[in-house]
Amino acid sequence: MNTYYAANLLVYAGVDIIACLALNLQFGVSGIVNFSFIVFQAVGAYTAAVLSLPPDSANGGFQIYFGGYQMPFPIPWVGGAIAGGLLAIPVGMVVLRKLRSDYQAIALLVLSIITNEVITNARPFLNGAAGLALVPPPLSDQIDPNTDAYQYLYVALTAVCVVLVFIVVNRVVNSPYGRSMRAMREREIAAMAIGKNPVQIKMTVFIVGGVIAGLSGAILVGFIQLWAPSVWLYPETIILFAAIIVGGRGNNTGAILGALLVPVGFEEATRFIPTSFGPPGLVPALQWVAIGLLIIGFLWFRPDGVRPEPRHVFEGAPVQEDG
Repeated sequence: MNTYYAANLLVYAGVDIIACLALNLQFGVSGIVNFSFIVFQAVGAYTAAVLSLPPDSANGGFQIYFGGYQMPFPIPWVGGAIAGGLLAIPVGMVVLRKLRSDYQAIALLVLSIITNEVITNARPFLNGAAGLALVPPPLSDQIDPNTDAYQYLYVALTAVCVVLVFIVVNRVVNSPYGRSMRAMREREIAAMAIGKNPVQIKMTVFIVGGVIAGLSGAILVGFIQLWAPSVWLYPETIILFAAIIVGGRGNNTGAILGALLVPVGFEEATRFIPTSFGPPGLVPALQWVAIGLLIIGFLWFRPDGVRPEPRHVFEGAPVQEDG
């Protein structure tokens, strides 16, 4: 296993873990079916890109985009995270305040489609369908990105972000605020009856999830050094939902396990299929079929996932006996 392959696998695993932890906070713990999650990841990636890139007149002016500030690391990553959180505010104000949960899911799915179409066709904004290329990697002015040492460094930076995100998400989930999130998920009217404000809780969770999603996008664009609308189509969110369902909804450890099994596992499994297998495009199509069957299978036979959400029984609480 060469260094670049190992680094590529570990960085993608870290990005998927961060994304799944954010989606688990929104969907698994709070019940927000955020079908536009990939948009927040894309906003973080685009923001980090324009903060890292030189003005669009550089490199022969072959791509058109606003910004180009050449900011040093870690400003692009921080900016990507902030951009994800800022986008969550107007989206949440429109979608989460008045709509029921099923209509929220539909509205967020439509938002994802519209956003992708707008970015694809508005070339002067972010170079349209061609996307942004030659994004400078973090610290590339100090360490050669083509060396093994840089690959190890990027894996270490990603691992630090994974640990920080896990600590923050775990603290939120296991706090009294986390119990309010679960109460809202299970029975929103009952949560309101005991004085909880579901809209405020949803907005807070939506913004925190947006920040984490933006960070995951910023990490990814710095590694692959390009970002285009074709890499953040709405079906990419379905893969993350599959990871949450397989790993265990509401369980942070399950979210990590699901990220390793579904996005990373499926991607690596397809490498062992011969290129001559079937007509062109068959393997990606079969991958989507397999993911769909995986979701249906787990929802039918094991809806709680591999690692079910832990149930806490408090001292003095009545215990219901079977029979």
